[in-house]
Amino acid sequence: MVLWFIATSVATVWVVFRDPRFDYRPLIAGALLPDAVDVWFGGAHAMHSVVVVFVAMIVMVLATIGRRRLRKLLLGVPIGMLLHLVFDGAFADVDTFWWPVTGSFGDDELPAVARGWSTLLLEAVGAVLLVVGCRRFHLRSGEVRRRFLVSGVLSDV
Repeated sequence: MVLWFIATSVATVWVVFRDPRFDYRPLIAGALLPDAVDVWFGGAHAMHSVVVVFVAMIVMVLATIGRRRLRKLLLGVPIGMLLHLVFDGAFADVDTFWWPVTGSFGDDELPAVARGWSTLLLEAVGAVLLVVGCRRFHLRSGEVRRRFLVSGVLSDV
């Protein structure tokens, strides 16, 4: 599942922050990261743990002390990871969600796989949200699209 996580993460951050200078590229990477890593382990593991997300946030903050611009750029990665957990319903698997506090992983597949065919419905909703977003932010224009790819910024203009 890709479109669902991209669309819901971008929409959430846009609605909550309304920061015209926010770089959405690290957010998108962070939103896709949990499944991209955990697929190699055969199911929902460490990247589907809220503890790992908070550790990633702390490491990022400590690593960017005195580098405000880099911090603002990298902040999108753990935010995207957290939004992935929210929109994946990862909290339903308590063992994995709270690992290592719980001491073990659950035996569950990736939530996107476990949902079966309903994953296609979520992907369709994500596609619709992306089309609406492309229209809202004028990404059909080649110039605006290039500016987004280079800067990661979405603009109303």
